Amino acid sequence: MKVALSIVAAAAIFVSGYAVAGPEDPSTFDATKYSAQKAVYDFNFETPDDIRGALGTVRNHLKAIREFGDPQNSRIVIVAHGNDVHALSRLNRAAFPDVYDTLKELSAVGVKITLCRNAALARGYKVDDFYDLVTVVPSAVAEIPKWENEGYAYIYLNGYPRLTRDDVASKHPKLRVN
Repeated sequence: MKVALSIVAAAAIFVSGYAVAGPEDPSTFDATKYSAQKAVYDFNFETPDDIRGALGTVRNHLKAIREFGDPQNSRIVIVAHGNDVHALSRLNRAAFPDVYDTLKELSAVGVKITLCRNAALARGYKVDDFYDLVTVVPSAVAEIPKWENEGYAYIYLNGYPRLTRDDVASKHPKLRVN
């Protein structure tokens, strides 16, 4: 009886395709449509320059929503309260000339950009030292739960550098790079 059950189980696995897949087989792409999304991004970065990568991630999120989701009913909020606040100050545009244009692009498609007043004051700014596209809020630690209470998913980004496949291959010579 146990032998018969083992043969049936093996046949089921084989028919389902799991038994024939291997490390050389390609991955699949799941293009399932996303429903409307609500997300609050927590920007709390070590350096002001880290905001560029984070804004790129928000752009990628929007691109996925446009291509596979419901852009009309999706909402994204950014809450900035780390050293990234320096890049959001109009006083520092010379050091971060591209940031305002990216904020303008994101704002034009409905992204709400907020900044913690406490973080601004602690870094020597007044509440009106930031771009017109930024809304200064009393506290990031109160603002984030406000959005979570409204059903927004919390997203925290780590500021790791992006490695390309060539970067990885240079450290692992056995890898083939086409």
